[in-house]
Amino acid sequence: MMEFFTGLLNSAAPLMLAGLGALLSDLSGALGIFIEGFMITGAFFSWIFAGWTGSVFLGTILSALLAGLAGWALARFVRFSGANPFIAGLALNLAASGITLSLSAAWFGTKGVLQNPGINIPDQSSFTIIAWVCALIIAIGLRKTIAGQRLRATGLSPASGFMNVAMERGIHPELYREGAWALAAFLAALAGAALTFRVGAYSPGGIAGRGWIALAAVYLGFRKAWGVVIAAIIFSLAERLGYGLQSFGALSATALLGLPSALALLLYFFSQFFKKREP
Repeated sequence: MMEFFTGLLNSAAPLMLAGLGALLSDLSGALGIFIEGFMITGAFFSWIFAGWTGSVFLGTILSALLAGLAGWALARFVRFSGANPFIAGLALNLAASGITLSLSAAWFGTKGVLQNPGINIPDQSSFTIIAWVCALIIAIGLRKTIAGQRLRATGLSPASGFMNVAMERGIHPELYREGAWALAAFLAALAGAALTFRVGAYSPGGIAGRGWIALAAVYLGFRKAWGVVIAAIIFSLAERLGYGLQSFGALSATALLGLPSALALLLYFFSQFFKKREP
């Protein structure tokens, strides 16, 4: 039983990290459609940097910092160009897949799985600890710090009047939004790295749409940090149960791929139902 519980938490860690990043971007006023793309780049570059440096820790940090910088640059581009955040996020997702495949072909002569026996794969619990520490910091930061409260206020409707009040007090909501996107990209890259090192190799398509599930976890968790954590665990439980059913021949591979999305739709329906019933 303990082994199952530990395995469940380990499998939920990448989705927790991605979901927390999506939460930060959503609270800033624009849902991070780009989460999937930064998970892809994080998965690829963490493996590449780990091979170059000989350290999984350095490889993961470097890829996450690179993603954070790209997330900040994307937010700046949207701000000054007036581009639609949704379209910009979709474009980044498509670009991430193309860039990683092109670099893989150019550097290693293949667009397939990349392996490196020289990389010392860490224990899965390492990323689980990181995910829970991030959840604790974000949960406390959003509720107990001035920066967290300002970030949550940044995403309010302009009709609330916060924007005008903030500008009068020298607070710039757009800067908080840019910071939120940078943190979201950073966490998404950590999630991608967690998936890569859990497998022990970089596999194109290994993200398997988990970035979109992370976006669903934000609303299934009622836009709260611990709610996102619980939603990530539920999704991971469904995934593990699906693999168990598949091993018995009770569930096809196609149905297994659609199980998380179906569960997201079902849980979203119930979450909205109970939300409407609240006084």
